[in-house]
Amino acid sequence: MTTAIDHHHQSRRAAWCAAWLLLASAVLAVCGASVGSTGFDSVLRMHGDPVAWQIVWDIRLPRTLGAWLAGALLGLSGAVAQGLFRNPLADPYLLGSASGAALGGAVAMALFGVSPVAAQWRARIGITRMAFLGAAGAVVLTLLLAKGVQHTLRLLLAGVIVGVVLSALRDLVELASPDILQAMQAFTLGSTAFVGWMACVLMVGAFVVCSVVAWMLARALDGLTLGEATAASLGLPLAPMRAGLVAAMALATGTAVAQTGLIAFVGLAAPHLVRSIVRVTHERHIVLSSLMGAVLLLAADILARWLLAPQELPVGVLTAALGGTYLLWLMHRRTSQGGAL
Repeated sequence: MTTAIDHHHQSRRAAWCAAWLLLASAVLAVCGASVGSTGFDSVLRMHGDPVAWQIVWDIRLPRTLGAWLAGALLGLSGAVAQGLFRNPLADPYLLGSASGAALGGAVAMALFGVSPVAAQWRARIGITRMAFLGAAGAVVLTLLLAKGVQHTLRLLLAGVIVGVVLSALRDLVELASPDILQAMQAFTLGSTAFVGWMACVLMVGAFVVCSVVAWMLARALDGLTLGEATAASLGLPLAPMRAGLVAAMALATGTAVAQTGLIAFVGLAAPHLVRSIVRVTHERHIVLSSLMGAVLLLAADILARWLLAPQELPVGVLTAALGGTYLLWLMHRRTSQGGAL
């Protein structure tokens, strides 16, 4: 009886959490459309000024939606990673996707002379395509080194090794082409400034696919919390379910990184924040982590635009500072209470 009452309480709490996150998303979306280098007057002059309309419709709205979608992808990927590796410190970049994306972007800039700050859409698509291919290639290489997804520890170690090696290769590319250093710095610090409607469409497609796959395979994550032997005894086909979860995590991370660069701590902090509010099964945890990641990155992006307006802070720097501070506080609180993360 007590268990049923507690489950009902957690379900209601999860519903309220989702409702508040959706409300926060709506409020932040309005703020995102209003904040920029030209101030709030662009929104006020939209109906009579075509330039103001273009600023809001072609720049601020896709950027706002892009920040929300990238955060949702990273939050989803972080929830899957922490459940898959059974480690609360796991983040979406553990399989080497971040290093692969950075290497792909560096190779694109070195070969084609493109830059993240280029206005031409062809140049921008060149970077995002190469970054995505680099992220996907890094995950494939990790899987080959780990000989599949059967052994979680081997997969984790292979991801770390691949990340280190690809980071070294990126450094070599930058040394060989020093003219791309400034552009690569913008990519590695993360930015949503150049997200357009096409990028939003790509992220929506990736988010739908990854959400469906992760939600359908969430039972594997619930089973893994009890241990691999127990999960196998429950009749769960762990190998194919792990493969599907790794594919969803890789697609979500690769898509987000390709469009916005390397944004730290969102995928790591979002699942922690959800767990501090409500304890639910992974089916709901993945959804709530996606919403939390979306809210976190959108809020950070608005702050990055507003704090030093008309100049901007790199959003990755802001998320790293805020996310790192939160995790340090969480670690201190849990340590003082005699618990673990």
